[in-house]
Amino acid sequence: MPTLIDFRRRIRSVKNTQQITRAMKFVAAAKLRRAQDRVFAARPYARHMLSVLRSAMSRIENPLHPLMARRPEERVLVLVVTGDKGLCGAFNTNVLRRAQEFLREHQAQSLAVIPIGKKGRDALRKRKANLIAEYLNVSTRLDFGQAKEVAEKVIGLYSQAEVDAVYAIYNEFKSVLAQRLIVERLLPIDPEELRAEGGVSGSGVAVDYIYEQPPAEIFDRLLPRHVETQVFRVLLESAAAEHAARMTAMDSATNNAAELIEQVTLHMNKVRQASITKEIIEVVSGAASATS
Repeated sequence: MPTLIDFRRRIRSVKNTQQITRAMKFVAAAKLRRAQDRVFAARPYARHMLSVLRSAMSRIENPLHPLMARRPEERVLVLVVTGDKGLCGAFNTNVLRRAQEFLREHQAQSLAVIPIGKKGRDALRKRKANLIAEYLNVSTRLDFGQAKEVAEKVIGLYSQAEVDAVYAIYNEFKSVLAQRLIVERLLPIDPEELRAEGGVSGSGVAVDYIYEQPPAEIFDRLLPRHVETQVFRVLLESAAAEHAARMTAMDSATNNAAELIEQVTLHMNKVRQASITKEIIEVVSGAASATS
């Protein structure tokens, strides 16, 4: 049976863990605030770039670009975006589970995977996935240069016809308590999507742009930039969702530690009370036998 010293040690250990989880919660909350602001700033930029692309495409008779070339999806590239660290609930597990489902659904095709994040890299490597590149420590110091590096790798593979389609699997940030698992096709770019609502801004107001260069030249230069922007947006969404998941997980861990401390303290008090009662009974019994 545990002694009072064992109970006190257990309570002290749980309190130390609670201090760590509380500190991690505050750190994640601070990082989430910055990541959330970056996500909200990137979404309008991506929408307006798409609007300019639509406007430019509407002025081109037969737009041709390697990133719009549609081929039978025999060789598929998948970007699996996870975190570099754990302690964030089911954030990484959900992405990896969906990635495994995707790989099973497309097992008839030739599959290549680019993991972004240590957790995804380690898990996919254990499953013997075909990793052609890897990007680590992205979410900790995320900037546009890293997204551009990933996008250039993807654009090069697709432009050289080494892959026929590119998909991204990631968690989209919805709120602090909710993330949405997304499987999004990045390439090829659908011409029908660009033809829809040509020349209309993100607010729904018709915009007539004045171009200094020919629309075809602007379109050819903006299309790779559009892919870079989409990759950057995906990484921002995943980073914000990771910080939100970690903050929620650490908040739950802190609350669970408080409940455990209360339960162990209550049990310790009962054991101490029983020990005191036993000692009183022994003293009384000894006194009674002495007088008799």
